[in-house]
Amino acid sequence: MTELYLITPPRLGPDFADALAAALDAGPVACVQLRLKEAGADEMRRAIDALRPVAQSRGVAFLLNDDPRLAVETGCDGAHLGQDDLAAHGGLARVRRVLDGLSLGITCHDSRHLAMEAAEQGADYVAFGAFYPTGTKEPKARADVEILRWWSELMEVPCVAIGGITPGNAAPLVEAGADFLAVVGAVWQHPDGPAAGVRAFRAELA
Repeated sequence: MTELYLITPPRLGPDFADALAAALDAGPVACVQLRLKEAGADEMRRAIDALRPVAQSRGVAFLLNDDPRLAVETGCDGAHLGQDDLAAHGGLARVRRVLDGLSLGITCHDSRHLAMEAAEQGADYVAFGAFYPTGTKEPKARADVEILRWWSELMEVPCVAIGGITPGNAAPLVEAGADFLAVVGAVWQHPDGPAAGVRAFRAELA
């Protein structure tokens, strides 16, 4: 069954911990990734301290974007890295050693080669996308749904679909074999609030 993978919005308001709690209480969520590209070290640590317990107390994995060492230091359940982040941290093999026993996810865009390489070097999941237009960030690639079908038929390592995913366009990704749907705007910008956003996805994924 395809599961929901929440990524935090680019900027967090003062009440975001409450919004996160409401979202997680609205239905099953597998994972929360803290992604704050513009945050400094102190701001990042404060965000981790505020949000990690919200997720972990509900049995939801809490992953940190970009920084495997900080993930280990602050008690996160793992880290997610893009291709540029991998290079900055010494490559996938070194990151895997840093995250000893913790989860590691790798962005692979639309590349079968990068995904195979990540799986062979110990990634716990690979992420493909963007599948749809997204306003969260400028995607480096547009992926075709066929890559999910190819991966799910070939590999046991889970795959995450990302990029502009909504309850209305999720079905082809689910049918193609996506293990997780990574979602930002469709939950946090839902007109009825994040809890309603999660419930809308759960209705589609049930």
